[in-house]
Amino acid sequence: MQKAIVACGCFWQPEEKFRKIKGVTSTEVGYCGGNNLNVSYKEVCGGNTGHAEVVKLQFDENIISYKNIIKLFFEFHDATQIDGQGSNIGNNYRSEIFYLSTKQKEAAEKIKEEMNKKYNGKIVTRISKELNYCKAEDYHQKYLKKKGIL
Repeated sequence: MQKAIVACGCFWQPEEKFRKIKGVTSTEVGYCGGNNLNVSYKEVCGGNTGHAEVVKLQFDENIISYKNIIKLFFEFHDATQIDGQGSNIGNNYRSEIFYLSTKQKEAAEKIKEEMNKKYNGKIVTRISKELNYCKAEDYHQKYLKKKGIL
């Protein structure tokens, strides 16, 4: 099993989308890319931790590749919007891929380059090494499913 961590706005909707993809074996929402190892939703929303809301995926690469996960990431949000998605505005809603290996970094950079060609250089997605990932509070896990929204 492989893992991937991506930030594409509020984590609820992308978590639901990724959860339904064949080959994705588990999803978890959390926070990544900030200064501290443990943070709360309230702290992240305050905008001072440096963390983004993320979806952490576990997937079977015999069924779906990391490259295809990243291609879906770009389909699931507007990677041209700086620090936000739709009405969710703030650095914690940014577009970012957190790589876990050199191989993932190279794949993410290649796909971002392809997307930049398609969108005339307007992709703002960051590509960064995973830093200080922590799981979000239990009430955020599978939130839309629990609420019957999707």
